[in-house]
Amino acid sequence: MLRGNYSATVDEKGRMKVPADFLAELRKSGNKFYVTSETGDRAQVYPMKVWLEIERKLAKLGSHNRAKQKFLARTNYYGQVVEVDGQGRILIPPVLRESAEMKGDVDVQGQLTYLEVWNHARFLEQLNRNPITAEDEKTLDELGI
Repeated sequence: MLRGNYSATVDEKGRMKVPADFLAELRKSGNKFYVTSETGDRAQVYPMKVWLEIERKLAKLGSHNRAKQKFLARTNYYGQVVEVDGQGRILIPPVLRESAEMKGDVDVQGQLTYLEVWNHARFLEQLNRNPITAEDEKTLDELGI
């Protein structure tokens, strides 16, 4: 499981050194990842095994399914298959890097089966704009959390 928050840096070439704790866990699934986004405000780093399972589920839907079309349009536009280099770095695709303002300091957060990478200032804004609501608390309570 991928959990926690670590600082990282996206260099001038768009490469990000994956935090060591995450890299060890990710490498259990191989060295290839799908880096994408649904919204362009953050990068999502999926081990290929996890991404292939998402694609398998999507393939069950008809080709005219609007939700499938919208999801694939966005994740394909922002996405690329990347490989971890010898120094533990991955490339954030240029289109996504620009959209998500990925340069310099970023936050890398575990989302159990994938990672999210945020511009640090943008993440703090998003965190403050979206507090946990009473409805969220009810859902978590129903799960026994």
